Amino acid sequence: MKNVQTLAGILLALATSAAACSETHSFGSAHGETLLQAQAIHTSNPAQPRVEAMVYSDSGEILALGAFKALRASYPAATHLQLQNATVLPGLIDAHGHLLNLGSKLRNVDLVGTQSVREVIMRLQAAMAKRPSGAWLIGRGWDQNDWPTAKGKFPTAKQLDDAFKDQPDVPIWLERVDGHAGWANSAALAKATQSLKGNYQPQGGQILRDANGQASGVLIDSAMRYIDDALPALTAEQERALLVEALNFASRAGLTGVHDAGTSLSVYRQLERLASTDTLPVRVHAMADGDREALEFLCAHGPLKHSSGRLQMRAVKLYIDGALGSRGAALLAPYSDAHATSGLLFQSPQQFQKLVKRAAACGIQIATHAIGDRGNRVVLEAYAQLDAHVRSAQRMRIEHAQIVAPEDLSQFAKLGLIASMQPTHATSDMPWVRTRIGIERMEAAYAWASLIEQNVPLALGSDFPVEEVNPFFGLFAAITRTDQQGEPRGGWLPKQRLTRAQALHGFTMGAAFASFSERQIGSLEVGKRADFVVIDRDIMEEPEAKIPHTKVLRTVIDGQTVYGD
Repeated sequence: MKNVQTLAGILLALATSAAACSETHSFGSAHGETLLQAQAIHTSNPAQPRVEAMVYSDSGEILALGAFKALRASYPAATHLQLQNATVLPGLIDAHGHLLNLGSKLRNVDLVGTQSVREVIMRLQAAMAKRPSGAWLIGRGWDQNDWPTAKGKFPTAKQLDDAFKDQPDVPIWLERVDGHAGWANSAALAKATQSLKGNYQPQGGQILRDANGQASGVLIDSAMRYIDDALPALTAEQERALLVEALNFASRAGLTGVHDAGTSLSVYRQLERLASTDTLPVRVHAMADGDREALEFLCAHGPLKHSSGRLQMRAVKLYIDGALGSRGAALLAPYSDAHATSGLLFQSPQQFQKLVKRAAACGIQIATHAIGDRGNRVVLEAYAQLDAHVRSAQRMRIEHAQIVAPEDLSQFAKLGLIASMQPTHATSDMPWVRTRIGIERMEAAYAWASLIEQNVPLALGSDFPVEEVNPFFGLFAAITRTDQQGEPRGGWLPKQRLTRAQALHGFTMGAAFASFSERQIGSLEVGKRADFVVIDRDIMEEPEAKIPHTKVLRTVIDGQTVYGD
């Protein structure tokens, strides 16, 4: 989706962020080797899960792991880097995020955590005073499920119009927290690229209408494009600045890798430029943004991989349905709290099968967003039409896989699929999921442990900026299935909790496997790249409640520090 930004602010951030991104260095010696010693080094390698020390070269290759005294004797000339009170983890990889959207969120009005329409308006009023003349007012993060007085009802354009009567010509466009619905004022609705009058509804979307049939202000899923396409387009410089800001933010959070779910060809070229100038602080597994220019390029030229080893595009991100919070997720039966709807399919099953076959013929990975049980079934049926060798070689993925019919869970293993899931979605959604789908459909909801039991590869992430980038929030949610106050006691649907080792695997080796990179990254092993994160506590040993409070001290890629001292 397009994003609008202030040019002056973008260019200023571009200069400062690029400078910060370029400040990398290695801890190598004149002999080209570093011996790192820490309180604990967790490797994500079952054969050697924990060691005292690790040796890596200036070129970023891991040379040895084991006991400190033995490595000191074997590498007497290596520079000794002692991290006595710190813990080392393999580089953490977010298997599903949105870099450009994260950069935009960091610049636009943050509406996450608002508890009412009034609070949303207060934040908008503060931002309106700083808005450049002629610019749109853009925000993201509202969730009507968090507004007690709204009782889950969507807001309206009139609420925004009334709050800004003195500035009726300023378009306001506010994306819901999940990015699958948007809330507009009348000025923004008037700029829509297609008239919203009448009673039509687009395929895979919905225009909410009032009692008179007029657009009420909220557009869901594919209907959002009528406003998105009216937004002023980003310049190349603005686009790059947003990416740099997002990448640096991710690096500070302890991420060494991100799977960018929906990358346009222009965004890939910007990432390519950063990689070529040694200013890409995070490895990026880019997924083409659906049936568009990037997919056409991959089909014509084959997978893309940068010589730095930090960037590739060999996948495409498709959509079959929307999100549960905005009732766009496609269900097999109507919503428990809205009997008139079963959600939205972005295209018919037949159209989707045709697209899947075409993308698979291009020799690339297919990663499909599917949240509802009907959406997941349509994707499973489409993948089943592919040759088993193709599914295996191209490592087909389902993104989110939140609500799956119990009888369909076994299909993930049967078809050899990867489940790319986001633990904090469960803990964010748990207060209202039962209201949406009822208790019976919760049996296979956010079913991480059930999938692992069937040997389905699990790649974990956050879906940022829908959720927080912080991977330790995700690890905590996966392990406890509670909010950060420890509720509900024992965890929500606790049978689906993961062990600490399983959760760490999902953010390391699981994510690496999902990007065809398990031989280079994902664990600390001899011959792999020296990607690791240094943290202030041992999350594998300390009480669970302390995990979300973990502080990142240093993020290292290829033996180079990209964040920290």
